[in-house]
Amino acid sequence: MPIAATKPAIVLREAGMFRSPGRRKLVLGLLLVVATLALYNPVSRNGFVNFDDDRYVTDNPQVQAGLRWSTISWAFTSLDQANWHPLTWLSHALDCQLFGLNPVGHHYTNVLFHATNALLLFLILQWFSGYTTRSLMVAALFALHPLNVESVAWVVERKNVLSMFFFLLAVAAYGWYVRKPGIARYLAVAALFVMGLMSKPMVITLPLVLLLLDYWPLGRMGFPSKAGPQVEGEARFGVSIQPVWKLCVEKLPLLALSAGSAIMTMMAQGAGGAVLSSAAHDPWLLMEKVVVSYVLYVRNAVWPFRLAVLYPYPHAVPTWKVAASALVLLSLTLAVLKYRRHRYLVAGWLWFLGTMVPMIGLIQVGNQAMADRYAYLPMIGLFVMGVWAAAEWARFRQLSGKLLVAVGLTALLALADVAHIQLSYWYDDFTLWSRALAVTQNNFVAENNFGNALIRQGRPDDAIIHFRAAAALEPGDSASQLNLGIYAQEHGDLQQAAARYANALRLTTDTQMRASAYANLGTVHFALRDYAQAQQNFDSAMKLKHEFPVALLDLGLMAQKTAQGKDDWNRAADYYTRFVAVDPSDVGFLLLANALHQAGRDAEVNRAYQQAQSLSTDINQARQKAAQLARQ
Repeated sequence: MPIAATKPAIVLREAGMFRSPGRRKLVLGLLLVVATLALYNPVSRNGFVNFDDDRYVTDNPQVQAGLRWSTISWAFTSLDQANWHPLTWLSHALDCQLFGLNPVGHHYTNVLFHATNALLLFLILQWFSGYTTRSLMVAALFALHPLNVESVAWVVERKNVLSMFFFLLAVAAYGWYVRKPGIARYLAVAALFVMGLMSKPMVITLPLVLLLLDYWPLGRMGFPSKAGPQVEGEARFGVSIQPVWKLCVEKLPLLALSAGSAIMTMMAQGAGGAVLSSAAHDPWLLMEKVVVSYVLYVRNAVWPFRLAVLYPYPHAVPTWKVAASALVLLSLTLAVLKYRRHRYLVAGWLWFLGTMVPMIGLIQVGNQAMADRYAYLPMIGLFVMGVWAAAEWARFRQLSGKLLVAVGLTALLALADVAHIQLSYWYDDFTLWSRALAVTQNNFVAENNFGNALIRQGRPDDAIIHFRAAAALEPGDSASQLNLGIYAQEHGDLQQAAARYANALRLTTDTQMRASAYANLGTVHFALRDYAQAQQNFDSAMKLKHEFPVALLDLGLMAQKTAQGKDDWNRAADYYTRFVAVDPSDVGFLLLANALHQAGRDAEVNRAYQQAQSLSTDINQARQKAAQLARQ
């Protein structure tokens, strides 16, 4: 009897433990992570895409080298890709060390960061506000919303999910600091903020966000409300309300970090040629585009359809669209002010407006009008507004909690279905850019990249149609000029190719684009046997991009063709050595072996020849190819 009597007590205690707030948060958090991983599991079938994945990973020798001291030094000193984000570079390098160039590992790292970010968002909101269900809904919207597919499915956007990870950790550390202010805790916030900035300067607005959190839900700012802390955001964690000026002063060191990051970012973008001049974009058109883009982001948060990897910068914006967008923004702002006693509305709206400022295009970087990835952080503000407003309205109407949960789950399932479809467009270059062409107009970037996808499929005659379309849409586009030059060169029209490459050089300040144009122009002059001009162009290419395989090969061949002694053969051998280091092949090692032999470095010849044999499937055919290159 005594043993039997104790069993129900144990069961009840265990059930009570399961129903405890901590256990409930754990279970809900795990469900959130599982749902996120399940949604994004199809990325295992996706590859790299021809939109900066090459610059960041597949054609970046520094990243592919893995975590070495040389890579770490480069990451902290490089302004490559018009950004200073050393932690992002190191993250990609670690992936290369772990997974090589297998895209599955690179994709899953992004997914894991996104799932972690969703979990952190849930835990922080619940901790700060005291509401579990509402916080879970905001985090689920963040995890499953189609707008965030680009940030997760695109390998290059590691910087987005990584910077958000440190941003949320900094917010969590701020909650820790608020509970018991102290220098050590403040330094923890600052350190995590710095790590976020070193991942992507998108998080530069953290000081503003912390002020908004002081206003709601922490309630450190303003006057206490009689409605209670759970509704109006009065002081939580037992802290007292502070004057606004004091809270602003508290954020000054973080603002100094933001200012330093802004300066570094402007230097990087200026050096990389990413900032477009006012001559390229009229200031008035810029402001019109900003107004319209804000409203389009709101629309996409509510109705996320016809999403694309790139939305082209408009040549003009209809007056009616600008006026309508301005009216929408003004109406939403007035509504928020009218119901300002609901602090979550003010905090959420200012979160959206404020955190979007660095990405909205007041300083135009690149040739996109807007981008889904830019919404990764700002949309949280809109999600908070919508979820809290819906919950308050349902409570006022005394609606069933089960009904509200059912509506919420239906909305999440619908969003997840759209996100699943959106994720499928990231399968490869062809699906990505064909989708962009289907849902946007006058998209010369999509025309170029879809043409490159067709080239990969061995369809150059189909690709040229899109390259010509890109050039017609944007005569000042250097990429289409480069692509048209490559097509002309491959079809034997060297004069037209040279003209196209010269146009590309005239039209762009992008260092990688200029390096490619110089290198290709060098190959044209090499084919024309104008070795002096070829040397000059190759040297220019090498200054912009340290190791350029086609330039190294042709420089070696030129040194070989003009060799008059061992010094020239040594020079040829040095070029071939650098060539096979970045592009190892049987033909390259055979050329190297011959140059080493002519230079009298016989001790090294056998090693080069053995490398050629190990790489070759047909050594005789490789010999013929090497001899053919030497005779050209």
